[in-house]
This record gives sequence, structure tokens and C-alpha cells, in this order.
Amino acid sequence: VMLSGPFFETGAELRFLRAVGADAVGMSTAPEVVVARHENMRVLGISLITNMATGDESEEVEHSSVLATADAARQRFAALVRGILRGMVG
Repeated sequence: VMLSGPFFETGAELRFLRAVGADAVGMSTAPEVVVARHENMRVLGISLITNMATGDESEEVEHSSVLATADAARQRFAALVRGILRGMVG
């Protein structure tokens, strides 16, 4: 599901999103794809989930932990993207 941001969802919002079938929340992929398709561009969307939001209102999400998760995945994620691009070009 796409929500405008930037913000971390509240526990109540996460429970609602789960109830309506959302598996992941993003802030930018969906609107970027809409614009790209409007311009007749082909699109491949890849997301790195950096916040395993549970909906527990006692759980505080720290921006620093989200950045640390992204940093820990940086090399593997970059290798994945490079591999996909090599497959598309060659």
C-alpha cells in the first residue's frame, strides 16, 4: 500500500492496513510508477523493507534503526540490482 510521508505509521494505522490486506507500506514507489507509466516508460519496482512495523503501539520506531537496516543491506541490495540490470542488458 502507498501512504504519503514521510512519517512512521501509528499502531492503529498499521492494524488497519493489515486488516485491509496490506503486506508492506511505501511512500514513493507507487506515485513514481504512475508518472513513469504516464510517460510510457517500462518499470521494474524493487523495494527494501527497512521497518518491520508490527502495529504494537508500545513499539517506538527510530529513524536511526531504519537507516542502520538499510546500511546493513546496502551491499547485498546493490548486488541484486546490478545482477538484474546485467540480465536486462545482456
